[in-house]
Amino acid sequence: MQYRKFGNTDLTVSEIGFGAWAIGGNAMVGNTAIGWGKADDAVSVTAIHKALDRGINFFDTADFYGLGHSENLLGKKLSKNKEIIMATKVGHRNVNETIQLDYSKEYIIEACEASLKKLQRDTIDYYQLHSSRMQHFEKEKCVEAMEILKQQGKIRYWGLSLNTFHPEPEANYLMDNKMGHGFQLVYNIINQRALPTVKTAAKNGYGVIARMPLQFGLLTGKFSAETNFTADDHRSFRFNEEILNTSLKILDKKIWPLCNKYNISKTSLALSYILSYDEVSTVIPGIRTPQHAIDNTTGITKLAAEDMKLIEDVFTNDFAAVVNLMEKQG
Repeated sequence: MQYRKFGNTDLTVSEIGFGAWAIGGNAMVGNTAIGWGKADDAVSVTAIHKALDRGINFFDTADFYGLGHSENLLGKKLSKNKEIIMATKVGHRNVNETIQLDYSKEYIIEACEASLKKLQRDTIDYYQLHSSRMQHFEKEKCVEAMEILKQQGKIRYWGLSLNTFHPEPEANYLMDNKMGHGFQLVYNIINQRALPTVKTAAKNGYGVIARMPLQFGLLTGKFSAETNFTADDHRSFRFNEEILNTSLKILDKKIWPLCNKYNISKTSLALSYILSYDEVSTVIPGIRTPQHAIDNTTGITKLAAEDMKLIEDVFTNDFAAVVNLMEKQG
């Protein structure tokens, strides 16, 4: 495992982190799936231990994942491990079986206390506003709340989990005002919209977490045109037939041949592409089985400049249109 500095903080993170959304299980808010289907806690625990064995020291969760189950599970298994860097998020709530966003000062402080209890920690290493938007900065005192928590020692650093498709406004706002310490953003072979933000953030001393590095599993090579998902898996409403089939054709024709050149798996190629940018501090693929921990930490290599250009040309010429479809799908 290789390690990288997280922006201008004193955190040193494994370049592969542990995305802990899936271990939250098959939570629902009303009729909306907010998880990845059923998860077996016993398997999740073995995945956590395997991740530690593979050198992973960065764990990313949220109080909304499994409606608290992800935090509870990590707290039970990692609270005594002082070497772990724990990141979680705040802002999403289940209110009367509806998803509501709350970035009020009072709620953030209250939710942080709840996360500390679930994680069984005195301090959260990196606390994130969960996809807050410009109107929340303008109307709420969310930044003030984060600074109070930092002054109280409840959190060490804080940042923002950025919007999936349009990360620039909120990232630029924090950077222009020299607020926070890092950003979590969507960046992968298919969705490269955030690349300018990746570069600008690193230049300004912010840590960069790349989420969805495998595009919900699409970049593992395990999907086919016949792939479908259960109703309690959020992917059931994210992948329609056009998105899935178009993506698979582009990958088969233009991207996957690179796996033969580097003699690595499709998962490894997808992760290697992101980590070929030194500006990225860590990537957080979802891990819920020991095999995921192994697959996501195997075969990472720096891609040649011509192959980086090839992948980015495919985005410009092909995947950009697919991402537009994804944005419409929601």
